[in-house]
Amino acid sequence: MVEPGEDLRLGRIVIPASELEWRFSSSGGPGGQHANTSNTRAEVAFDIAGSPSLSPTIRERLVAKLGQEVAVTSSEHRSQYQNRRAALQRLEAVLRSALVVPRKRVATRPTLGSQERRLDDKRQQSDRKAARRRPVRGDD
Repeated sequence: MVEPGEDLRLGRIVIPASELEWRFSSSGGPGGQHANTSNTRAEVAFDIAGSPSLSPTIRERLVAKLGQEVAVTSSEHRSQYQNRRAALQRLEAVLRSALVVPRKRVATRPTLGSQERRLDDKRQQSDRKAARRRPVRGDD
């Protein structure tokens, strides 16, 4: 569980809390006096391009998938602390999904049986269409 103020750990990658930029504002929607006076909405931003804690290859992959900076907000909870935790969890999920390396496609060839089936189907379709045509009168 990610706690606000702690470093963000993504496997072997550690992003120090000092690299995360926090902004707080009032949440929208109903709530009366509490909602009007509390800055409970939390937004966390992470500058991917300027982060010294990322290796160049990881930085390139993240910038290619997410852009120079990624920002995540949370305002579903009544307390700022819970919204900070939720925003950190979302940021962690976004970064983890962007770090997944796609598998390389292995080129395969059609099997002999599938090639024969395809040609048989083509022949049958051709015969079907030929049967619909008018017979050609030949001078026998």
